[in-house]
Amino acid sequence: MKIGFIGLGNMGAPMALNLVKAGHEVTGYDAAGVTVEGVANATSGAEAATGADVVITMLPNGAILQSVAAEIIPAMPKGSVLLDCSTVDVDSARAVSDQARENGLDALDAPVSGGIGGAAEGTLTFMVGGSEAAFATAKPLFDIMGQKAVHCGPSGNGQAAKICNNMILGVTMIATCEAFALADKLGLDRQAMFDVVSTSSGASWSINAYCPAPGIGPQSPSDNDYKPGFAADLMLKDLRLSQQAAASADADTPMGQLAETLYQTFVETEDGSGKDFSAMLPRFSARSRT
Repeated sequence: MKIGFIGLGNMGAPMALNLVKAGHEVTGYDAAGVTVEGVANATSGAEAATGADVVITMLPNGAILQSVAAEIIPAMPKGSVLLDCSTVDVDSARAVSDQARENGLDALDAPVSGGIGGAAEGTLTFMVGGSEAAFATAKPLFDIMGQKAVHCGPSGNGQAAKICNNMILGVTMIATCEAFALADKLGLDRQAMFDVVSTSSGASWSINAYCPAPGIGPQSPSDNDYKPGFAADLMLKDLRLSQQAAASADADTPMGQLAETLYQTFVETEDGSGKDFSAMLPRFSARSRT
């Protein structure tokens, strides 16, 4: 395929490179001037989109996505697919999809899970909203960039799946970190704690695969001085998106709301910015109940 790729940051660059290695013709554009070996360099988003079968975007937020979409949609050929892999609010995803359809295009919202490592290794998971036809067009690209792509329903549902998943992740990581800090203060060895919980009813991905306690379980950012990984700043972004969606849908999400508040405190008024989201463990370990 001829592919336009807009947003060549920490995630977008390795994703574009994997497409090039698979033999696709990729033209890229990044507002910061980033270039990727093997990716043709465009001078604008519209130039990258011109003549493309699929245009992939990987952008920071919904406002930027809508701005970029307004630029590139008029340049895209009729019948082509706008594939957005950013994590943005559901309303922005649906607005972009509507604009694409009005201009004779199809659109998919396909946020990813797997982080920078997954982008480099081609093992991302894509949560996809949009039409079956557009999903079928993009499926060969998902197979190159990732290990799994789940069609979640109509436009916006990919973003809905991502923010619901990450709300669970944020809440369970906080609970896991609280429990380890409590275990420490009760005199329970961390390895014993892991051995019990990881095979009992308290098991979760947060402890089994991404344990926040250094030296316990599979290797994780806690073993590298809490260098991300998945940054606490990004978890805060996703929790904010979950609460924005909850407000829009009139959904009661008290645990998600509390997780957002805790990560906001951690990132904005403590020392959490730039650290992995599992660095909540040393935070709780250093605190008393009062």
